[in-house]
Amino acid sequence: MQQARVILCMKWGTKYGPEYVNRLYGMVRRHLRGDFRFVCLTDDGAGVRSEVQCLPIPDLALPEGIPERGWTKLTTFSADLHGLQGTALFLDLDVVIVDDIAPFFELPGEFLVIHDWKRPWRVTGNSSVYRFRIGAHPDLLETFRATHEQVRTKFRNEQAYLSDVLHRQGKLGYWPASWCRSFKYHCIPRWPANRWREPAIPAGAKILIFHGEINPPDALAGGRNRHGLTVLPAPWIAAHWTE
Repeated sequence: MQQARVILCMKWGTKYGPEYVNRLYGMVRRHLRGDFRFVCLTDDGAGVRSEVQCLPIPDLALPEGIPERGWTKLTTFSADLHGLQGTALFLDLDVVIVDDIAPFFELPGEFLVIHDWKRPWRVTGNSSVYRFRIGAHPDLLETFRATHEQVRTKFRNEQAYLSDVLHRQGKLGYWPASWCRSFKYHCIPRWPANRWREPAIPAGAKILIFHGEINPPDALAGGRNRHGLTVLPAPWIAAHWTE
């Protein structure tokens, strides 16, 4: 029997408004056939469309004054995540879906994540898109809560930590390389072609990942990044990044 499919995202603070959640839902609805449950773990559900179930972010339980720095994602591995059940596909709010994502639920594997593009010799995954069975990895969160000082000293961020733990447990797997592509590394033409050719969707891509200083609105408008690289406008993003 196929497990229920859950799309998970997380919104906290003020960096991303409700429009990011609403557009993400719209993209999922267009690119995922069949039934699914869409859940946003958030500290503020105002303005989020009614099809999205907003639930509180579980407490990371860090001592007062400790900077969060993205570790909140580990709360998706709570032993009891608001009673949710099934297979969860976690998506960062600023991804752009451009093709069918049903295969993300069909590919065999216990825990699947993006393999790091820049340093593929490392086991570290990029946690912009990862899949797991809800409640299957509570040790990730429990160990972090119990030993957060050691974990934060050894690992730069949550994706390095969870990749290391799951790799040592023999549970870590990666998406096919073509499925999740970096806008920064794979869509922007190499210099000097970036000056006259607009960014393009790589062949076989299903989800585009925006990391660093370029987000979908920046890619739409074009400009220069902090290193002075020219990025021409990518008007095709508007056709995908919409409700």
